[in-house]
Amino acid sequence: MKFIYRAYQLFIALPIFLVITIITSLLTVVGCAISNGHFWGYWPGHVWSWITVRLMLLPVKVEGRENIKAGESYVFVANHQGAFDIFLIYGFLNRNFKWMMKHGLATIPIIGQACRSSHQIIVDKRGASKIKKTYDEARETLKEGMSVVVFPEGARTFTGHMGFFRRGAFMLADELQLPVCPLTINGSFNIMPRMKDWHWVNWHPLTLTIHKPIHPIGKGRENIDHIKDKSYEAIMSSLVPEYQGYVENKDQ
Repeated sequence: MKFIYRAYQLFIALPIFLVITIITSLLTVVGCAISNGHFWGYWPGHVWSWITVRLMLLPVKVEGRENIKAGESYVFVANHQGAFDIFLIYGFLNRNFKWMMKHGLATIPIIGQACRSSHQIIVDKRGASKIKKTYDEARETLKEGMSVVVFPEGARTFTGHMGFFRRGAFMLADELQLPVCPLTINGSFNIMPRMKDWHWVNWHPLTLTIHKPIHPIGKGRENIDHIKDKSYEAIMSSLVPEYQGYVENKDQ
């Protein structure tokens, strides 16, 4: 079965994926240039991600949709297991949002241009002024009623376990007094672990757990620590037993 699945990936799934990636990027760039950036900055990527997961024949289970309300802005925070985290959240969360992403992703040909055109929040750590610009953009995005998705570990895991959470996303939520909605991802590490990027996709089910939003209890350091710790606990609680517990990530 492994041989058949790999042959399918190479001769069927990969060519289709490359074509829809190019089409999605072009639609995003052109659409954002001539029309509503919120629409074209989300829907092509949403459909692209949904098709990619289905193309790879991966079963998906989403739990907890009832925990989020239509029309409300959230700071979504998730564990970062692997490359398929992007496809799972983009394709199956079913909420219009912006990504807070590493600067390096914006340099990928075609995809990077689509990210910039759709005004994803690109985290540039090359100097204090660029970091400030990143968070200024994030504030404006959230003030407009949009949600944002952040991987607060800042790096994918090497082990499937979680590392520590950085404070940036929680400081934004605190400043704007927005609820933080934790997301637990299971299965992405098994499908394409970081050590094997852009190699074969391993067949494995994907699960996205949407936890109850964590609302602010005040403003300032105490609230930031509260929402950060509660988010960490919630995400950890739904990880499969194999990946429970903190393990240091030297890339953080």
